[in-house]
Amino acid sequence: MPLDPSIEALLNEGDGDGPSFSLGVEESRAAEYDFIELCGPEEPVASVADHRVPVDGGEITVRVYTPEGEGPFGGFVYFHGGGWVAGDINTMDRPCRTFANGGGCVVVSVEYRCAPEHRFPTAAEDCFAATRWVAEHAAELQIDAARLGVGGDSAGGNLGAVVSQMARDRGGPAIALQLLIYPVIDHDLTRPSYGEVGEGYGLTTPMMEWFWDQYDPDGTGRDSPYAAPIRAADLSGLPPAVVQVAYYDPLRDEGLAYAEALRAAGGKVDARVYDSLVHGWLQMGSFSEDAKQATADGAAAIRAGLAGVADLVG
Repeated sequence: MPLDPSIEALLNEGDGDGPSFSLGVEESRAAEYDFIELCGPEEPVASVADHRVPVDGGEITVRVYTPEGEGPFGGFVYFHGGGWVAGDINTMDRPCRTFANGGGCVVVSVEYRCAPEHRFPTAAEDCFAATRWVAEHAAELQIDAARLGVGGDSAGGNLGAVVSQMARDRGGPAIALQLLIYPVIDHDLTRPSYGEVGEGYGLTTPMMEWFWDQYDPDGTGRDSPYAAPIRAADLSGLPPAVVQVAYYDPLRDEGLAYAEALRAAGGKVDARVYDSLVHGWLQMGSFSEDAKQATADGAAAIRAGLAGVADLVG
């Protein structure tokens, strides 16, 4: 299937004013803000509130989106993308509103500490601490702790997979669903999708090299499953997973490989390839109907997964 023409037009903008993925810490952070208006309209929710969560060495902010209706709701802890370097709770505000409404759940968006100021494993540990905090404060957040999911996009998808493994390895909290949206799963940049679509479609192979260099500059942690989830010695006992990948994304093959590895370990997995999309579709809903639909599919997966009725292939 060809690339969505509206996305192709964005990628072909030559005046330098369009949003883009950029190398350089400040440049990449500024670029994430360029995408905010492209996400689509800001959906209303019943309430939005920020909380401070203690973590090792300080505190981080989480933003809680509560939908209309009577709780307790399922809870979904969301980790933003941005290569562990860029992004925050503001850049993913609109998708989180969509997930709260479409997923019928309380979404807790986590502003973990980013690299290069805070390198591996800080982001992973922050996200696990936030997830544990949500479980411990479930009642006051109108969350049913038995229906708690995690996930995110890109580096946030990596962190969703990592937190799922941490929760299994550390005795909880119980996770009912992991939604991994075009996730970073491995530091091996030689998979075929890197050769096929590693240039010209937004996210590039050099960018992924740079992001890894910011997150783990000396490379000593990259084989840890808490950095590269697919490298875990044991992938059994993990929550049901929905893995969404874009065909025109160098991360495509590692996402699909992780889905297959989870399935081989006995997990329930629903892997979906969006043939017309590129990396970053969550922030393209204002002009791409295909991106809007993929985001809606993610919300529907959250709703089904937290209700315990997800149709996942074993």
